[in-house]
Amino acid sequence: MFCYDQFKRGAPVCYKVFMKLNRLVPILWTNDLDQTIEFYQRLLGFECQNRIESWAVLKKDSVELMLSLPNAHEPVARIQFTGSFYFHPDNVVELWQSLQDKATVVYPLEDFDYGMREFAIRDNNGYILQFGQEI
Repeated sequence: MFCYDQFKRGAPVCYKVFMKLNRLVPILWTNDLDQTIEFYQRLLGFECQNRIESWAVLKKDSVELMLSLPNAHEPVARIQFTGSFYFHPDNVVELWQSLQDKATVVYPLEDFDYGMREFAIRDNNGYILQFGQEI
């Protein structure tokens, strides 16, 4: 059962969700598909699984990303995202050591009170990529 307060007044509206969600694959917009594919391949070890003129699928282990040039259905003034993508690597320290001098660092490797050791970088489009592992 999922409930929410519609319009923040009165009794909550509840409904039952019947479908099963199997996975989520983000589509990242880019103005330079080739450069973005190269970033994810060279720095993070992704492989390009499929590619057409304006779209690509990248995969590394169980993580899948789609990349797309902006399209006519959704005009884009500039590439942006107001969140981050959080990855769970096997060894965050080793990954930090391999990336710290190759990407724009948002924050360096750090231990947090909530029990995670993590860092964040920006990809070539400015998307924030966070990497964390339980301490």
